[in-house]
Amino acid sequence: MKRRNFLIKTGLGVSIAAGLGVSSCGPIRRILAKQVDETTLPYDNDADENIWFQIMADNTCILHSPKVEMGQGIFTALAQIAAEELDVDWTNIKVVHASTEHGPIDAMSTGGSLTVSGLFEPLSQLAANMRALLIVNAAKAYKWPLEQIKTDAGFLIYGNQKKSYGELVAGITKWDTGFKEPKLKDKKDYKYVGKPLPRVDLLEKITGKPLYGIDADFKDMVYASVLRPPAFGAKIGAIDDSEAKKTPTFIKLVQDKDLVATVAGSKYWADAAKNALKVDWIMPAKLVQQEDVNKLIGVEKGKKIVIQKEGGRLSDIDEVFTQNYESPMGAHGHIEPNGAVAFFTPDKLTIKLSTQVAKMTRFQVAEALNISEDKIDIQAQYLGGGFGRRLLTSHAIDAARISKVLGKPVHVFFERREEFQNGFLRPPCKNKLSATVQNKKITHLEHQTASADVAFHSPLLPFFVKPLTGPMAQGLLGADFGAWRGGMLLYHGIPNYSTTAYHNTLPFQTSWWRGLGLMANTFAIESFFDELAINYKIDALKLRLEHLADDESGNAMKGVLNVVAKMADWGRKMPEGTGLGLACSTDVTVPVAQIAEVSVIDGIIKVKKVYCAIDPGFVVNPDGVKAQCEGAINMGLSSALFEEILIKDGKATPDNYAAYGISTIKDAPEIETVILSTGEKPKGIGEPPIGPIAAAIANAVYAATGKRLRKMPLQEELNKQLV
Repeated sequence: MKRRNFLIKTGLGVSIAAGLGVSSCGPIRRILAKQVDETTLPYDNDADENIWFQIMADNTCILHSPKVEMGQGIFTALAQIAAEELDVDWTNIKVVHASTEHGPIDAMSTGGSLTVSGLFEPLSQLAANMRALLIVNAAKAYKWPLEQIKTDAGFLIYGNQKKSYGELVAGITKWDTGFKEPKLKDKKDYKYVGKPLPRVDLLEKITGKPLYGIDADFKDMVYASVLRPPAFGAKIGAIDDSEAKKTPTFIKLVQDKDLVATVAGSKYWADAAKNALKVDWIMPAKLVQQEDVNKLIGVEKGKKIVIQKEGGRLSDIDEVFTQNYESPMGAHGHIEPNGAVAFFTPDKLTIKLSTQVAKMTRFQVAEALNISEDKIDIQAQYLGGGFGRRLLTSHAIDAARISKVLGKPVHVFFERREEFQNGFLRPPCKNKLSATVQNKKITHLEHQTASADVAFHSPLLPFFVKPLTGPMAQGLLGADFGAWRGGMLLYHGIPNYSTTAYHNTLPFQTSWWRGLGLMANTFAIESFFDELAINYKIDALKLRLEHLADDESGNAMKGVLNVVAKMADWGRKMPEGTGLGLACSTDVTVPVAQIAEVSVIDGIIKVKKVYCAIDPGFVVNPDGVKAQCEGAINMGLSSALFEEILIKDGKATPDNYAAYGISTIKDAPEIETVILSTGEKPKGIGEPPIGPIAAAIANAVYAATGKRLRKMPLQEELNKQLV
């Protein structure tokens, strides 16, 4: 491939740029290749100069990541990938978030388990090109023969002569970009990729270094607290701020159309001033209740679309086995509340925040304030939990508007109760599965899934596919693809199967949550398979294996199922009150199988151990994969056992951690993970492991107690059955 054409081949419609500089004089940026095809735009070239790499005089290499670090460890994986082809010591790679002003801009967001799988090849090529550029310029600067220059651990070597990358960079003012694009390493020669190396952000996080959006600041910053509706549909009426003005450090009541905020010298006093406001709220004629939600969401309700169909329908003649399952609404429950710090000047607007969508945030802020995008710099920070909540960032607009009114930098953050009420919820899900079985073989299987908005009515959708609005998307696509994620049946060895999705919009916002509909739909499908196994006296593992197709995806799933069964010694006799539960799912082509070992004592479900087998393709960092499995399993366990949001009088309840019942460290099980690394390319890992855990727990509870739990949260459902 020619150097300029590789951009299209790897899917990067972007200028490769290297910030080549020395620490004493700042970065010298140099475009290495021009944007060649604006139709391939995972990354944009909105700025004149986009930095991927900077090499400093001390031989440190700074990688500007277009993806954000939200706890998943991707900075470590990206450092390994870059160090491999750039040929530097991986500890000398410093990974930072790219800003929209001076970095590769990620138009696709950080999410969908796409970071390592999407960046592995292009970042490898970028790093290799950077190394080739250094070699060409070393030959010119030092009069060395080009073909005889080698590199090792950040040094250029010719015979007995040795120069660091930093030394070369410090001495060059004009760069020769006429390098020949190199071939990538053979994987067998990797030094860093594939190794379980420690997290690059570990020390900063355990020592409490300010890293997160909530830590960001500007000099002379003030604090604002936004007045947000106490119930769905409530509007602001008259406001009496006489008591608010008496609070210490009070500065101003900002009223800008629909935006009202109190401003003070600290967050505490800004919140206190807001709470002192006397507001005449204009309430809707009818406040939403949980009964309204229950009536709207269900099989045969709302927009219908068949998303999967093979063979014929269930016969009225055959005996049909049918069951229903239900998952509640949920909150994100991330530790760091959402917010932003902004500084508006006539020439530039700078916003620092925890976001999964820097580019979309810039676009939305520009539209809201009617200013050019090139005057806005979005600086992504570390995320104190993401899970999809950081995909929607209207608070960045609030911060920008308030800063514009004040003429000062401002800090704006949600209170915890506001996160529950004024963020957005994971939608509920209801499922119906029906099957016919003949001679212990499933002949027909039908899955019907019903839910509310995940992707529809989200600002992400029209941003990616202009001008695809929520109603337009619903008209074109039918059911919400985010809601039925995980709902397509993977058992293609069944001759007749189908999946139908139903969609309705609720009178409040629901949207993205880790894995989208993956866990809810897998809970239903895999619980149903367990019930089929018991009803027709078939081993649950055998039932799954025999109904997977003999193709690539089916064989991959068979692989993880067999491994996890061996790990847990499936079929062993369990003590009274304990049981094993099996479940599996595939997400972003990654198969995962899990077995939960559960005890039920005095009605309390205790998940003692989870066995997990996963095949994420080529693995960059095995420790990172295991950590992602552990995080997803614990998050899924919490949601499966305890978490539920209900609506009462237009309010999401409960509205704080104590009442919401998120699991704590005492609920965390031992987790054993085995990685089957097949294939030449990495696949996604962030969301797939959350799929099977709820069903695995429910199936284990049945094995331990004989109680079938078809509704989450499972602990509450068991309590009802034991009364």
